[in-house]
Amino acid sequence: MITVDFSKAELERYSRHLVIPEFNIEGQRKLKRAKVLVVGSGGLGSPMLLYLAAAGVGNIGIVDFDVVDDSNLQRQVLFDVNDVGKLKAEAAKDRILALNPHINVTTFNMKLTSENALNIIKDYDLIADGTDNFPTRYLVNDAAVLLGKPNVYASIYRFEGQVSVFNYTNKNGVLGPNYRDLFPTPPPPGFVPSCAEGGVIGVLPGIIGSLQANEVIKVITGIGEPLSGRLFLFDALNFETKTLKIRRDQNNPLNGKNPTQNELIDYEQFCGIVNDNEVTNGLKEISAIELSSILNNVNKKLQLIDVREPYETEIASIGGELIPLNIVAKSVAKIDRDRQVVLYCKSGKRSADAIKLLEAQFGFDNLYNLKGGILAFAKEVDNSIPMY
Repeated sequence: MITVDFSKAELERYSRHLVIPEFNIEGQRKLKRAKVLVVGSGGLGSPMLLYLAAAGVGNIGIVDFDVVDDSNLQRQVLFDVNDVGKLKAEAAKDRILALNPHINVTTFNMKLTSENALNIIKDYDLIADGTDNFPTRYLVNDAAVLLGKPNVYASIYRFEGQVSVFNYTNKNGVLGPNYRDLFPTPPPPGFVPSCAEGGVIGVLPGIIGSLQANEVIKVITGIGEPLSGRLFLFDALNFETKTLKIRRDQNNPLNGKNPTQNELIDYEQFCGIVNDNEVTNGLKEISAIELSSILNNVNKKLQLIDVREPYETEIASIGGELIPLNIVAKSVAKIDRDRQVVLYCKSGKRSADAIKLLEAQFGFDNLYNLKGGILAFAKEVDNSIPMY
């Protein structure tokens, strides 16, 4: 075992840990010796990285390919306005080293994939999953199971969060459940919106990410009882909590009674994710610039339909009649069949779904999808429109 020594400055820094009888200097040694990989430095990763660094986790890896955006600052407290446009992993590294210069930080400015996950994760003792999409959650879980690493998991949505510890072997040598035991298969695509689509209250990632950091520290030091075999649920709106029991599933394809998967797979395909071209395959499209030209031409008439929710129009709008996606089928009489009709939403996905429904069930042949939605219009035509 690697000998761990502390400088006078470190002993003073961690003094409040050292005087806890159950933790003491041995717990601090375990933290300094540990290697923790945090996947995602956004909403969950921000508080988690801050507290892991402050606590003295000696070796932290950060995987994130994204850049800091204005919309991140409502909840991603690791960053400030001066970081906008910077790589998140690099900005996160600078921030936590400024907080604690006694630790080592390695960044991976790339997307975690089936091709690189095992190679990145193998050098770490523990994985902390701070991602916000199902393909990466299943990827992190499967890589952790195949490599025999504990996986501290959390997720957030609007006012709700959840935390658990997967693939953890307790003091009696009993292996706990993993994400596949809780969710054997992913939900249908679009069934659970991401934070970007569905939103999240700003303080929730701080609460859940801090709980996640607490579980990481417990697993590393061996104190307390980690959330293995349990799923903690938190409702910030009503301030209610629940803890559900999770059991291992004998049909788990990774480590059930008769395992059928011994390598990483295509998780985009597994989760039924399709790319933008597949979403709009066979649909007529119009670009933001083309739409702007038509709207500015008094001689060209079209019908413009917004299929977003009413509250979204208060954030940003390019006009048109509001017919939310969930009532499109009931509003067919409002849609013109004798001229060009352009449907739009935030990104183009919901409007594409609306067009598919109208063409398949009602025989429309004059519908066009605004490619990239109102976000494309804001970027390419009118930058006064908020990129929400």
